[in-house]
Amino acid sequence: MLKEFREFAVKGNVVDLAIGVIIGAAFGQIVTSVVSDLFMPVVGAIFGGLDFSNYFIGLSSQVTATSLAAAREQGAVFAYGHFLTVVINFLIIAWILFMVVKGINRLRRNAASEPPAPAPPTREEVLLTEIRDLLAKKV
Repeated sequence: MLKEFREFAVKGNVVDLAIGVIIGAAFGQIVTSVVSDLFMPVVGAIFGGLDFSNYFIGLSSQVTATSLAAAREQGAVFAYGHFLTVVINFLIIAWILFMVVKGINRLRRNAASEPPAPAPPTREEVLLTEIRDLLAKKV
């Protein structure tokens, strides 16, 4: 059973998938940083200095804090600002992946539309060409 598992784990597809997941996680952190550190402050400035990550509704009367982190410590909250930020993260990641797939599909179409390279002459054709050239020299 251990041998069978080792064969499964070492297969190319499993390793490729693992690498893709790791790169995807790192890419997700980059997109999260772009959204929370670059994009959302600009959107907040446009809408009058709003910080969407701190938009919430307290679901109990005990929640009186003004920041999301403090409100979560006091009780249940409906954190719609954080949800909005996560949705924007998702849309950015989806758009980038769409553009990557679109580029790959374009490259595949271009490669498919190129005519195949001509086949090299067969051995018989090479010999016949040599015979033709020798006969042409004698005449």
